[in-house]
Formats: sequence, structure tokens, C-alpha cells
Amino acid sequence: MKLFLLIIKNLGRNPVRTLLTALGTVVLVVVLTGVWSMLSFIDATTREKSKNFKAVVTERWQFPSQMPFAYAQTLTEGAARDPGDARPTDNMTWQFYGGTLDPAKRTRESSLFAFALEPQKLRTMMDELDELPAGPAAELQTAIDRMKENRQGIILGESRLAAINKRVGDRFTLYGINYRGIDLEVEVVGTFPPGRYDNSAAINRDYLNAALDAFPRTHEGEPHPLAAKSLNLVWLRVDDRQTFDKIAQQIMSSPDYASPAVKIETASSGVSTFLEAYRDLIWGMRWLLAPAALATLSLVIANSISISVRERRTELAVLKVLGFRPWQIMLLVLGEGVLIGSAAGMATALAMWFIVNQWIGGLKFPIAFFAAFLIPDMAIVWGTAAGALTALAGSLIPAWQACRVKVTDVFARVA
Repeated sequence: MKLFLLIIKNLGRNPVRTLLTALGTVVLVVVLTGVWSMLSFIDATTREKSKNFKAVVTERWQFPSQMPFAYAQTLTEGAARDPGDARPTDNMTWQFYGGTLDPAKRTRESSLFAFALEPQKLRTMMDELDELPAGPAAELQTAIDRMKENRQGIILGESRLAAINKRVGDRFTLYGINYRGIDLEVEVVGTFPPGRYDNSAAINRDYLNAALDAFPRTHEGEPHPLAAKSLNLVWLRVDDRQTFDKIAQQIMSSPDYASPAVKIETASSGVSTFLEAYRDLIWGMRWLLAPAALATLSLVIANSISISVRERRTELAVLKVLGFRPWQIMLLVLGEGVLIGSAAGMATALAMWFIVNQWIGGLKFPIAFFAAFLIPDMAIVWGTAAGALTALAGSLIPAWQACRVKVTDVFARVA
């Protein structure tokens, strides 16, 4: 206890250096927490699960996937034909609609990308939206109910809604980008909770399909070029790996999906494939940026503690005269570094968790279709551990030098 009080007292003797060391820890823990949060989310998303997971059906030989919408009816049942066949517990279809508010001058701000799906599937099949707290879940359900009643309804992420300068209740026309000639008049019926879907949008698939059906009536009987390939993805929820294997066998052996051919894989495998384009970026974050931040933090703390030890050589010699053992002096110096690092690391991680999750709705660093990343609760442990361990590593050499101070040499110089 006395040693701890002495550590506190020593840190308070030079508050400027203590503050600068803490600030260095703050900056680097911010970087580490942000990087590790993104990597943790990506790892969790691409990790294979054994129970209650999702599978995705796509076109086999083409990217982006484009299948006939007629596939949807049987694919959503896992291609089950007989009473004993395996069936998914839930399903969802995705059709991708890209549109712009200004066809004459298309900009990032005036454009949006929407999932066309069954409204009720937003709460049961969309990642994170199926696990919302009661308050946000009720608000989203209200928007979903409005979309069911009004098939022209659209639900937008808050960032995308702000970018196009619209509010809930506004009506506007989306001019098709990928669906040329399919222009949809929509009404904003609600927003997604802050976070992952900040830049996303969802529309009722019945509205898009009705527009595709009506297209020939205004184009001399010619169907839209995408009419026969408007289905992009089919998501299936299965209970376990055994059920997935059975459904996969049913789909892959069915003659109904010959032209075009389809494939089925677990959602984690599908996401991993999609993230291949970001492989180098993710590798650099994991093996270059994070280690560099840790090494820099160790150097910052080592430099600060080394300066402190050099300035206090006389004081350390006096401590030896007073009976302090070398290991006690080493603990004193190590304790100063570890206390600064762990305290600054914990405070920084707590602040990041609150600001990012509760205030700004996630780290806005889009990777693939992940628009934002939340700080996990474990980040508080990461921040504290990173600050403490790097401080310990950075303090080892200065602490060794401190415990090796020779009383005779110090007082000989003073004399």
C-alpha cells in the first residue's frame, strides 16, 4: 500500500509529463480500439456457426447474382418437395434497386441503394435488426407496418436520409439506375436504428415487381431487360449444420435451377468471399497498423519513464540508502508506467464505447456492405489491457536501469 501511494505521489510531482504520456496512450488506444472493433466484427461475421445460422443462395457462375424471380417460391422452401424434406425456419429474398433523385446530375448524395424485400423480414432475417432492444424494435416495427400498408413506403438509414435532405413523411421519385426505365415514387415511412444500416434503404419487393410487370404495357410489349433476372439473393435460416447439408443437397440436385445454375453456402462463407476484395486492407489493419500502434505506444511510455529515471537518479539512490530493495525500486518504476497506461487505456475505451455507440451510432468506416461498426463491450478490457501491457513493456528497460543505480556513483557525482 505504501508503495502504491508512493507511485501516486511520484506521478503527481510532474503532472505535465504524466499528462503527455497519458495523451499518447489515449491517441493510440483510440486507434487500437477502432481497428480491433472492426476486425472483431468481421471475424464474428465470417466465423462458421453450428446452430441457428443463415445460408445464402446465389447464381453459381455470375457476380452479381441475377436469378429469375420465379426461383423464389421454391428456393425459400429449400427446394423441399416431399413431406420428409428439410425446410428452413425462415427465409428472405433480396432484389437490389439503385436509384437517384436527380437523373440529370447523379451524385453520391442524390443516389441510394435499396433492398427490395418483404417488409416483415426486416425484423426476423436482417442481422442486428432481429436482436434490437425493445424501444428501437418498436419504432422499426411501426415503420414496417406502414410499409406493409403502403407498398410505396421506404425505410432509410439516418445518414442516407440526411444526405438526400429528406424527412419521415416526405415523398420523392427514385429514377432507376440499374433498372433503367423503372422509376419509383416512394414515401419515407421510417428510419433504421443508428449503426450498421445508416446508409441503407429498404423498399417493398411487391412494388418493384409490380413496376416490372407493368413495364411492357408502356414499351410496346417488350419486357424490361432485368425482368427475368431480378432476384439477387435468397437467405435461409436453418437450425443446424445437418439441416443445412440436407437443404443444400435438395437445392443442388433439383432440376428446377438449371438455367441459370445456383449455389448455396453458409452466410459466413458468402461474406468471406465478398470480403476478398478487401483482403489486403484487412490484413494491413491486423498485422501492420495494430502492431505499429502497440510498438509506438511502448516507445512513448519508455521514453517518458526513461527521462523520469534519469532525472531521479539521486532520489533512487536515496531510496536504496533508506533500505529499498532493487526489486522494490523496479516495482516502483513499473507501477508508474502501468498505472498511467491502464488508467488512460480504460478511460479512453469507456469514452469511445459511449461516444461511438450511444452518441454517433457507430464508426463510419464503410467496408463492403458494412457501413458502420459498433464498439463491443470487450473493448473496455482491450483498452485497459493494451495500455497496461504496452506500458509494462515500455517500462522494463527504464525499471531495470533504475534498480541498477549505484549509490556510490550517484553521490560521487554530487560531491
